[in-house]
Amino acid sequence: MNARVHRPVHSDQHAPSYYAATANCQLDYPPLAGEQLADVCIVGGGFSGLNTAIELAERGFSVVLLEARRIGWGASGRNGGQLIRGVGHDLDQFANLIGADGVRELKLLGLEAVEIVRRRIEHFAIDCDLTWGYCDLANTPKHFEGFLEDREELRALGYRHELLVVKPDEMYRVVGSDRYCGGLIDMGSGHLHPLNLALGEAAAAESLGVRLFEHSPVTRIDYGPEVRVHAAQGWVRAKTLVLACNAYLNDLNPELGGKVLPAGSYVIATEPLGEARARSLIPQNMALCDQRVALDYYRLSADHRLLFGGACHYSGRDPKDIAAYMRPKMLAVFPQLADVRIDFQWGGMIGIGANRLPQIGRLKDQPNVYYAQAYAGHGVNATHLAGRLLAEAIAGQESRGFELFAQVPHITFPGGRYLRSPLLALGMLWYRLKERLDLALSH
Repeated sequence: MNARVHRPVHSDQHAPSYYAATANCQLDYPPLAGEQLADVCIVGGGFSGLNTAIELAERGFSVVLLEARRIGWGASGRNGGQLIRGVGHDLDQFANLIGADGVRELKLLGLEAVEIVRRRIEHFAIDCDLTWGYCDLANTPKHFEGFLEDREELRALGYRHELLVVKPDEMYRVVGSDRYCGGLIDMGSGHLHPLNLALGEAAAAESLGVRLFEHSPVTRIDYGPEVRVHAAQGWVRAKTLVLACNAYLNDLNPELGGKVLPAGSYVIATEPLGEARARSLIPQNMALCDQRVALDYYRLSADHRLLFGGACHYSGRDPKDIAAYMRPKMLAVFPQLADVRIDFQWGGMIGIGANRLPQIGRLKDQPNVYYAQAYAGHGVNATHLAGRLLAEAIAGQESRGFELFAQVPHITFPGGRYLRSPLLALGMLWYRLKERLDLALSH
């Protein structure tokens, strides 16, 4: 049943998502016109740009932020809304670059990142349906064994939130599906309404004196000791530039753009299910995510819909009908929803780097140009951490975290702008085939 589906339309307005339909407010900022002077110019009105702006304004900097479309238009305003501990994937792989102590620090920063979000929401009283509770879902016994190791490592790091391993025969307490081999509950992670968070942070930035401009795509950047950032009807002169465009950087800076791959991720939202039926699916109202390459992630909304996402696409092409594409994936987990209507379908691009570690640093040949991108699915918390680390570095404060991220090199994807997505899609096919074989052997 697909009546009343709000189909995705790529435009300068927000995607026709559940989030856009339930936004607390509609903020409107003017396009850039004429000349603006600032200490720092930020390009990108998502979580990275907004939080860098807040952190810099709190440190006394004058800031101009330019957004090509609307605040929160990209992944920040249309993601799955899962606020999960950690940054990057398999951080131990970087020990030869930053040492064992550096790896441990990155792991601690991944925990701190969630606390930054928590404190920002509390400090500015942002209404974004923040709900605590998250569960990793094991697709194989091997995944479940990994959860036991994860719990012990988190405890060794001093993680203060409740961690609970859920055995296979107890999974009914977490999810109304027989698809999983166990889980790991983390009460220090959770879920929220990402667009309302972004809009709340924009209002917070404005209250601190940040000048925000929408519908102001950057057409050219003149680099130098003072940067000049051009849009159609104006320009910004600033001592420092921050590029916070992530998957939507395009050709604005080819050096950075080649290091981040835009990958499609998609979400559907059911009709309201009623509290009883919704809780039969997710009894403790947690966010949930499995461990597959093309992972499923899902949660309940405040009005008792199921928000179901995943299907990371590396081809660069969106499905013609997202609801038709995602519905079978939802029914594979919850076959009891066969009679349920899909009210919203949407998608967008997330940024992924080759080593799955966020890219936070400054350009070698332009030391007054900073950047943050490639969050690989951990963007809600990692963007907030990036904002703090960038602000510390720009302010000349000691920033162990910034230096750690900056020490890790990032390769440029082969194939150029038009071939790198198909090449990676072919490579990912190998991992999915291997995963299917592992799943078959585990059952």
